[in-house]
Amino acid sequence: MNDEELLQRIHELVAEEHALESGAAHALTDEQRRRQSALEVSLDQCWDLLRQRRARRQYGQDPDKAAVRPEEVVEHYRQ
Repeated sequence: MNDEELLQRIHELVAEEHALESGAAHALTDEQRRRQSALEVSLDQCWDLLRQRRARRQYGQDPDKAAVRPEEVVEHYRQ
């Protein structure tokens, strides 16, 4: 996945997240909360992958060698 595709995926995930939040007139259902959590993880993974690709490019490395990191890794980054 190249940078443009990653950014497109991020936009799609954000749109779905916003639709989920705005569509819930009151509290989210269990299924909606699970989907929201999955969206958050996917977004974190996409942003991490994009940052990896940019860093690799900046330091003369192949950005296509960047890989999606597991949830356990990206969910424990300090923000």
